[in-house]
Amino acid sequence: MLLVVEQFLNGLQFGLLLFLLAAGLTLVFGIMDLVNLAHGSLYMMGAYFAATFVAWSGNFVIGIVLALGATLLLGIALEVIALRHLYGRDHLDHVLATFGLILFFNDLVRLVWGPAGLALPLPAWLTVPVQIIPGVFYPAYRLAIISVALAVALMLYILVMRTRVGMLIRAGASNREMIGALGINIKLLYTMVFGLGAALAGLAGLMEAPILTVQIGMGENILILAFVIIVIGGIGSIRGAFVAAILVGMIDTLGRAFLPDLLRSVLSSAAASTAAPALSSMLIYLLMAIVLVARPEGLFPANRR
Repeated sequence: MLLVVEQFLNGLQFGLLLFLLAAGLTLVFGIMDLVNLAHGSLYMMGAYFAATFVAWSGNFVIGIVLALGATLLLGIALEVIALRHLYGRDHLDHVLATFGLILFFNDLVRLVWGPAGLALPLPAWLTVPVQIIPGVFYPAYRLAIISVALAVALMLYILVMRTRVGMLIRAGASNREMIGALGINIKLLYTMVFGLGAALAGLAGLMEAPILTVQIGMGENILILAFVIIVIGGIGSIRGAFVAAILVGMIDTLGRAFLPDLLRSVLSSAAASTAAPALSSMLIYLLMAIVLVARPEGLFPANRR
């Protein structure tokens, strides 16, 4: 029972990190119709910025705030300098251009920080275990990730659903031509949306940095899961991204935790340990296939949010 609770929290934490990455991606894709493969590079840059600024400032919180601001500014600059010229062009052009940006950022990181990975140490107050229920202790930092991600999700919901800017974002996801005809500054809206998406990706990367090694290409594999999430949840839908990210996080984490024991009843221990992670990943793509068959627009299409 205690193991189930712990793995449930691990799945929730992983799902919320995926939500932060997927939320920005689904907004950019849904509103700007831009297939941004470089979104994972912004995730990576957030982690590198965090490791750098925390080491420079000597304060974990200050370093995290500076890293988040740097990723936001990087996203705005990237949209203005490079991506703005891709609007209205074929998706293949988006893929080729943003794939080139992946190579650019990987080489930039190698040039600035070197090929070796970086570590982001946690302050002492985030390394202590916290008793969540009698007999169950959970790392304070992972609880902090859950709390921050839920707070960001709530603020993002308020922004999108309860403000004028959110009204424009939702309108843009449904009908970009119409909001342009109404006199809305499309370029400014796109820059704001892309900057927000970059900040969310950077936040996910910097929160993951103390758990994993900060290294070149760290955002590429997780980007695949982010695209799966927006397909399951519905392109342009924040609620869909949230629900789908939690589902994917739970399937992946619980599958890796409990499938090996189930498979050992029919397979050898070595074979079960090898097959379980693969089956966990397969279950995620099976879920995506089922959703595509039953609801091709995703669980929560943008026009039904």
